[in-house]
Amino acid sequence: MAETHVLFVEDDDVIREATQLALERDGFAVTAVSDGLQGLDAFRADRPDIALLDVMVPGLDGVSLCRRIRDESTVPVIMLSARADSIDVVLGLEAGADDYVTKPFDGAVLVARIRAVLRRFGHASGAAGDGGGTGQREQGGALVFGDLAVDTEGMEVLRAGRPVSLTPTEMRLLLEFSTAPGTVLSRDKLLERVWDYGWGGDTRVVDVHVQRLRTKIGQDRIETVRGFGYKLKA
Repeated sequence: MAETHVLFVEDDDVIREATQLALERDGFAVTAVSDGLQGLDAFRADRPDIALLDVMVPGLDGVSLCRRIRDESTVPVIMLSARADSIDVVLGLEAGADDYVTKPFDGAVLVARIRAVLRRFGHASGAAGDGGGTGQREQGGALVFGDLAVDTEGMEVLRAGRPVSLTPTEMRLLLEFSTAPGTVLSRDKLLERVWDYGWGGDTRVVDVHVQRLRTKIGQDRIETVRGFGYKLKA
C-alpha cells in the first residue's frame, strides 16, 4: 500500500524537523518546507494526500496558502497555530481548512487527527448517520429539499439544477443533515460523527463549517436551534 504523502509547512526548524521525523516513524511520507511559497510549489509538484500548514509562515502565510490550495483542490488541510485565539481558528477554517491543531501538540495527537481527517476524506461516501428521517426521493435515489438535491450514492449535490462543489468534510456534514432532516443535531454529535472526535472538541469547527455549507446550499436551508444545535429544513 502506498504511503500517505503529507505536505508540512512550518518555519520553525526544530518543530519542522521533529514533526517530520515523528510522522515518518508512523509511516507517512513527508515533504517539509519552511515558507508558504515553497509550500505552494511543493503542493503543485507533489499533489500530497494532506497538507499541514502553520498559520504564521513567511512568503505566503498559512491562511493564504490554504485558500490557494482550496482554489485548486479538495485535498484535506489541517492548520497549525501557536495560539488558540478565535481569529486564528476562524480565519483558517473559513479559508477552507478541515481542522486545526494548537501548538505545542503531542505527536500522537497530531497523527490521530491526521488519520481522522483522512478517514473522512476516504469515506465521504459512507453511511452518514442513523437518523430515521428522509427527504422526498426522486428517480436515481437523490434526497430532495426544495431546490437542493443530494445524491447520497453518487456523492453529488445540485442546487437549482447546478452542481455544488463541496469539500469532503462539507459533504459529510451535509450527509448527516440530509439523512435526518428536521432532526436537531448538536454540535457535539456532529463533532463525533463528522470529525471522528470521541471526546469534546472545539465546536467552532462545526459552526464555521455550517456557515461555509450555508453559503453553498442556501443560507436558510440549515436552521440554528439556539442552545441545541442545527437542523436541515425538510
